[in-house]
Amino acid sequence: MISSVVGMKAILLAGGKGTRLRPLTIHTPKPIVPIFDRPFLQLQLDLIKKVPEIDEVILSLNYQPRRIEEIYGDGGDSGLALRYMIEPAPLGTAGAIRFAADALRDSVVVFNGDVLTEIDLQAVIALHRERRARATIVLTPVENPSAYGLVETDGDSNILRFLEKPDANQITTDTINAGIYVLEPETFDRIPSDQPWSIERSFFPSLIERRETFVAYVYRGYWIDIGTPEKYMQVHRDIMARRYRTAPFTGERSGACVAPSARIEDGAIIEAPCFIDEDVVVKAGARIGANSVIGRHCHIEERASIEGSIVWANTRISQEAVVRDAILGRHCHIGRNAVVEGGTVLGDKSVITDYTRL
Repeated sequence: MISSVVGMKAILLAGGKGTRLRPLTIHTPKPIVPIFDRPFLQLQLDLIKKVPEIDEVILSLNYQPRRIEEIYGDGGDSGLALRYMIEPAPLGTAGAIRFAADALRDSVVVFNGDVLTEIDLQAVIALHRERRARATIVLTPVENPSAYGLVETDGDSNILRFLEKPDANQITTDTINAGIYVLEPETFDRIPSDQPWSIERSFFPSLIERRETFVAYVYRGYWIDIGTPEKYMQVHRDIMARRYRTAPFTGERSGACVAPSARIEDGAIIEAPCFIDEDVVVKAGARIGANSVIGRHCHIEERASIEGSIVWANTRISQEAVVRDAILGRHCHIGRNAVVEGGTVLGDKSVITDYTRL
């Protein structure tokens, strides 16, 4: 049975170790890596809140779950009730869903923990109900289909097959799995309850084999997987350029977003767009270039230059150091005249000595 419109649940699959984002995720679980001054998870919760009937989000966790629970608690400040389901061991995408949804009886929205999008979730749910589907999957187009697993549909949006990283002569579509689903819990009995199981390789093919109603919602708006340093940096640039609309860059004009408690000395150069968080100090002669993000309590010394980089909280950039197109974790120290550039990613508490070049 398709669920009623009351009390719908969402499951957010956030149990991975974030290995593609290491070393940033060694001490910070991926759901709470900062996007400007907010955890990434908050942007996903903001999207889910746009569906009034979703009254609870179940967080399926495995890696450092207490760090996430310390920030969000029961979800009161986030505007949604949160429940934490901590896998005893990694169970794969389908196994995690069954573990999190074991007691659910109504339709459930499932979100991968890497995905940032502006999709209309209400429209996806409406299609699922209209088609009386057992499962609905969101698809999104990509420029290079050969790098992904593709999903083929027929003219009525029924799923035909999944193609894992096809050869050029096998490409018949440009749409990939966007990591957003609406599922019926009565299909979960085919997922083993005590072993890893893949939604892409095992669960979805079972729907096709059994000729169950399995439909696609194709979304051609903003969608990104933030799971690599390159994409993590791109998200910030997209928000500063208003390609994705969220705080703190919600106005029409791009500019420098500087917290009231930041101290910018006379002679410092601030180039828009950029973000400077609470209690940052930027000394005279220092330069914060375009597309830079400076976390709270950072200290940027005289004639230091930061350009196109993301610097997490409590980091110090010493005199005449250069940080360009890099990501720095928390509590880092960049020595005098050091150069960190070219996509370098430094973990928390990294120390780069004077005059070093990376």
